[in-house]
Amino acid sequence: MTLPRVAALFGAALLCLLPSQLRALEPATGLLDRTFTDADGKEAKYVLFVPHDYTANKPYPLVLFLHGAGETGTDGKKQTYVGLGPVARMQEKNYPFFILFPQSQERSWQADSKDGRRALDLLAAVQKEYKIDDKRLYLSGLSMGGFGTWSLAQKYPDRWAAIVPVCGGGDPEQAKAFKDVPCWVFQGDADTAVTVDHSRKMVEALKAAGGQPQYTEYAGIGHNSWEMAYNTPELYEWLLKQHK
Repeated sequence: MTLPRVAALFGAALLCLLPSQLRALEPATGLLDRTFTDADGKEAKYVLFVPHDYTANKPYPLVLFLHGAGETGTDGKKQTYVGLGPVARMQEKNYPFFILFPQSQERSWQADSKDGRRALDLLAAVQKEYKIDDKRLYLSGLSMGGFGTWSLAQKYPDRWAAIVPVCGGGDPEQAKAFKDVPCWVFQGDADTAVTVDHSRKMVEALKAAGGQPQYTEYAGIGHNSWEMAYNTPELYEWLLKQHK
């Protein structure tokens, strides 16, 4: 059978499908529960947000989101209910980014930790499966995830189009390594869990190294500064302007 004949038969078969069957052929969108199996055969549950207008005909930006210590576990879902997840739910039909929600199992997002390495393995797997724009990969996290954001930015500065650490901290001595990565830092000045000096020192170190970080400090706000940070519309407008 000739190729044109095969194509014609395939097209005719599609026309015979019901609308519900055609929708089943489309990629799933929204917040998807997923499971990742690493090289050692260990499984890790995670969530991936796929934009509702996703099509493989164009590349999409992606945010790697690192949750805080309170969402550590193995259920694969807790990390979507604090920080960026609620924003994606509220704006689900129009949210333009992929969001990767890994879950820490050992309470650390440091670049050399098992959780940190697994997050990057997950990112690589998603990039293979979907049409992701590798020039618009963004990294953000809160509290423990804020520390992880600084750590992963330091070790892999060439991977990120921008970073958004929220109430986290890093090593000011290493700021030079990622001074050129666009950065927007958020912090509450009344935070007693991760005190404001953590963010201030990182911002000062980046500026001293020649960087131009943006810094938003909320007066009178404690540790949950992420509620205001991730509900800042300008943040997403800014992110979409950042690319490698």
